[in-house]
Amino acid sequence: MLDIKWIRENPEALDKALAARGARPLAAEIVDLDEKRRSVVQRLQEMQSRRNAASKEIGIAMGRKDAELAEKLKAEVSEIKTAMPTLETEEREATTALDDLLAGIPNVPLDDVPVGEDEEANVEIRRWGEKPGWNHAAKEHFEIGEALGGMDFERAAKLSGSRFTVLTGAFARLERALGQFMIDMHTTEHGYQEVSPPLLVRDEALFGTGQLPKFSEDLFKASEDRWMIPTAEVPLTNLVSGEILPAEELPLRYSALTYCFRSEAGSAGRDTRGMLRQHQFLKCEMVSITDAESSLDELERMTAAAEDVLKKLGLHYRVMALSTGDMGFSARKTYDIEVWLPGQDTYREISSCSVCGDFQARRMNARYRGKEEKQTRFVHTLNGSGVAVGRALIAVVENYLNEDGSVTVPDVLVPYMGGMTRIEKAK
Repeated sequence: MLDIKWIRENPEALDKALAARGARPLAAEIVDLDEKRRSVVQRLQEMQSRRNAASKEIGIAMGRKDAELAEKLKAEVSEIKTAMPTLETEEREATTALDDLLAGIPNVPLDDVPVGEDEEANVEIRRWGEKPGWNHAAKEHFEIGEALGGMDFERAAKLSGSRFTVLTGAFARLERALGQFMIDMHTTEHGYQEVSPPLLVRDEALFGTGQLPKFSEDLFKASEDRWMIPTAEVPLTNLVSGEILPAEELPLRYSALTYCFRSEAGSAGRDTRGMLRQHQFLKCEMVSITDAESSLDELERMTAAAEDVLKKLGLHYRVMALSTGDMGFSARKTYDIEVWLPGQDTYREISSCSVCGDFQARRMNARYRGKEEKQTRFVHTLNGSGVAVGRALIAVVENYLNEDGSVTVPDVLVPYMGGMTRIEKAK
């Protein structure tokens, strides 16, 4: 969440940031709540001080055998003790109201983020590679997968309902190969430490990264106090929650290949065919924990690592700077990498890399301290897909389609496919 001190000192900047994100102004409401809370806290502190002082004065009065003064002071202490619970309740209520309001406010975009309502205001930064130059017609991944007998949507629906896919044979192996290729690449070439985290997390972890309380409808709740992760960003980032890290250990870079689970509550009717938007999907995630000075450079580094995956797969893509209206709740700046899908004749997001500043760290109470420093500072956090495995599978299948309906396996995946160079219909 945002620093209340910063909000008090920069109310206009907050309302400007909220307006850029399409939200109503809140600075005046926040400052008013904070002033009420601080006023109650000050009154409580004054009463506590007076109660303590009066208690000492009672002892002095009794030592002087001044019974009248002692009784007067006892009455004063009793009156203070009677009044304090009401003020303590007011303080708790004011703090809760302020915390609830702050918890629902999105992060403040950086100055160079494009201002706009939605994806239409996103700005293209660069492109890499070329679209396939074919003589044969493009097809969508589900047409290719079903024709080759490797994607079964009807049986998946029988098992689990819509937005699930059963992959079999070479397609199941292709998904596994892509995931292994990505995690190997990030850990051996890009300096990320592999982590195998829990796929179930508590409320506190989802609050820390910003999914709760505002976006509970996007999540699957597994039990009374545990949720299925929507992304490995949640457990990886929360590895440092509540900790004070030595500055010399930063940056920490983590990567995990996990299944992720999303309700897709806000996407009714969108991408209903195929496996582009699933309730369960495999993703290789990258998370960085840095100091304040390094986080923007780390964003460029992380984005380059995600791009490297697509370059090695030989997939054409573009990088987009997201607008204020299209960015995620916790992000200060986001780059989306969009891969070219010939079957759809369009670009689709395959990776999203974001710098969050100290926004998540404040929610997690994650800090760092330099060797010679007494004061601690909040870490800066970053997260990015490196990349979404299911969408990479879609991109490979559509971009490597041959005229006879088979799919060529990209060179870098051949070792992971046991030497298989082409996916053909099983005979």
